Amino acid sequence: MHTRTFGRTGWQVSEIGFGAWGIGGGQWGGADEQESMAALHAALDNGITFFDTADVYGDGLSERLVARLRRERSEPFYVATKAGRRLSPHVASGYTAANLAAFVDRSLKNLEVERLDLVQLHCPPTEVYYRPEVFAALDDLVRAGKIRFYGVSVERVEEALKAIEYPHVQSVQIIFNAFRLRPAELFFEAARKRQVAVIARVPLASGMLSGRFTRTTEFPADDHRAFNREGAMFDRGETFSGVDYETGLAAVERLRPLVPTGATLAQFALRWILSFDAVTCVIPGARQPAQVADNARAAALEPLGATTMAAVQQIYDDAIRPLVHQRW
Repeated sequence: MHTRTFGRTGWQVSEIGFGAWGIGGGQWGGADEQESMAALHAALDNGITFFDTADVYGDGLSERLVARLRRERSEPFYVATKAGRRLSPHVASGYTAANLAAFVDRSLKNLEVERLDLVQLHCPPTEVYYRPEVFAALDDLVRAGKIRFYGVSVERVEEALKAIEYPHVQSVQIIFNAFRLRPAELFFEAARKRQVAVIARVPLASGMLSGRFTRTTEFPADDHRAFNREGAMFDRGETFSGVDYETGLAAVERLRPLVPTGATLAQFALRWILSFDAVTCVIPGARQPAQVADNARAAALEPLGATTMAAVQQIYDDAIRPLVHQRW
């Protein structure tokens, strides 16, 4: 497993991380805690040192499982959590110093630590990025010793660009994959100049880029891939990166011939993301040890050649760009 420098923090993190949304169970069709713990242990076994969770994943279950991992293993690793989505309604005015402090206190308890490694605003409304007082509240939490660093998780490139205007934003988590190329056009260079870490989330487009789905695949009713395709619960871009299901399946078939011998489509999709130097860490989700190991092996693939990179770009330009590029 290779490592990359995490912005200005001084951390060296594994370039493949662990996305812990799925092990929370909610919105992914449920999860088995024993299997989730086995997946977390497999992550450390495979050299993964960066875990991304949130206070709303399983109503805190995901955070508590990561805390259990810390108790059961001696290896050091970094944990990024998120705050804000506990607000109901989830509106900009709820991002107050008092609410953020309460969310942080709850995560401190769930993760069983005295100080959180990294707290990210959890895809807040766009208006939040234009409120300096929100980031001042995060500065106060750093000074109070409750968090080491803070960053943001965003839906749109506009939000990412605005967020890094604040001098103490250390990281931006953004959807980036072969179906979502826009961040590479402007944001990546801006992040590089400011030495901001970039966490690539939804790297497999909700599993679409694993190549395992077909027209007859059925998802549980409580899985967001069944109920959020049109944005019924949260931003549509979170589900299949905003690409409609049939279009995604067709694009996947065009990607398959590009996969190197001996690799899976998922590994290829992860290796493609790592071809961008601005990306610090990519965080595929996993709920089974075998999935973790498969994801980790992507880091060992040979770099993709210029012809392959251009072919992925062409597929995006032909089939995906007209549908999603200007939305996010």
